[in-house]
Amino acid sequence: MDATETPRPAAAPAPAARRLLMPLGTLAAVGAAFAYVGTVDPNEPGHYPVCPLYALTGIYCPGCGGLRSAHDFITGHFGAALGANALAVVGYLLFAVLWTLWATRSARGLPFRIELKDAHWWGIGVVLVIFSVVRNLPFGSVLAP
Repeated sequence: MDATETPRPAAAPAPAARRLLMPLGTLAAVGAAFAYVGTVDPNEPGHYPVCPLYALTGIYCPGCGGLRSAHDFITGHFGAALGANALAVVGYLLFAVLWTLWATRSARGLPFRIELKDAHWWGIGVVLVIFSVVRNLPFGSVLAP
């Protein structure tokens, strides 16, 4: 900038409604998915595809039972939701906490970032593998859907 140019004023912060568009849009999409799964029962055959890993091998993946868990969770059967897929229930609760933080920070005009290090990703992978292995063993049948 040379001496003849006047400095530009700082941009005004976006209104709270605009800052909340992404968090509210995400919540609407997740809410619509849960509403669909809540009304279309995955326990009735023919509504959803079968897990390909389970269909081919008979082994439960970490996501097996996730739709039944979501259906039970949204209809208020929390014990059944835990029985269908306990890890998915932890995921629903984690989503709720992170979404609340995201929406709160967005409303205040603050950035929200989740920066996971390699060790965190490895930890998540280890938890998924252990969950998958244990739920397929006889003593871990309580974790099977």
